[in-house]
Amino acid sequence: MSTPSVTLVDACLRGDTGGSPTAIVLLDAPLSDAQCRRVPVEWGTSHAVFLRPAPSASAEGAGRPTVGLRFFTAAEELPACGHGTVAALAFLAARAGAGKPYRAVLRTSQRAFDGWCDPDGDRLVATFDPGPVDLREPTADERALVLPALGLGPDGAGPDVRIAGVGRERILVPVADRAALASLAPDHDRLREACDRFGLLGAYVYSAPSVDGTLAARMFAPSIGVPEDIANANSTACLAAHLAGRGVTGIAVDMGDALGSPATITASAAPGGPGAVIRLGGAAKLAVG
Repeated sequence: MSTPSVTLVDACLRGDTGGSPTAIVLLDAPLSDAQCRRVPVEWGTSHAVFLRPAPSASAEGAGRPTVGLRFFTAAEELPACGHGTVAALAFLAARAGAGKPYRAVLRTSQRAFDGWCDPDGDRLVATFDPGPVDLREPTADERALVLPALGLGPDGAGPDVRIAGVGRERILVPVADRAALASLAPDHDRLREACDRFGLLGAYVYSAPSVDGTLAARMFAPSIGVPEDIANANSTACLAAHLAGRGVTGIAVDMGDALGSPATITASAAPGGPGAVIRLGGAAKLAVG
């Protein structure tokens, strides 16, 4: 088995620093799933993204490049990964030519969608359509098992807990403020058992947004081999869709502080709750080639 060439991209930077290191592999030959799962282990990243360009004449691309994406953690393949998509767009834009806007159609196992990437100084700012978000109330059992595993008592979470899905369901849990968020110390074994029982990707816990839509969040996903994620963009898209039903049209979410790697993810949403049109974004830099 050949060793794939890997590029590290810091995705969802805060300013010019931090972000989530993500392994990008441009495939020139197929890899087994086992090989793909080894890449994040060997490169010390939470996720790896595998890219395979489609023929440039692809009809759905209307002249734009079409690129297939697959996402892996050390534990499994994922149907979607938001910060991995940001990293992939930055990599593709840098490869296409520095200083030029980049547009592409991205394909996963589930859908095709548009992605954009534009230069911003020495950063690349990527945005994309994460797809429709499904929202529902959690069941009593979901609340009863997940919230204590996060270390939250009966009054520790706000009443607005939701189950949200974009590719796979996860639980959105509000807490009072950034201090309450920072103090969380989940029992990862209990949380994994709870998430596995209900088929949840993980738990995205967030502070109340300020008037200008800024807030902080932490994503715990031990079920996919990621105890805490530096940046989780698809969960941010889920939150944007949820808050759109309450009239919030744009958010900027700080993540990664508990892990020493500050990250920020932006999302805009047309009002309308579950039917909101979401645009998800983040800045990135290529770290190591």
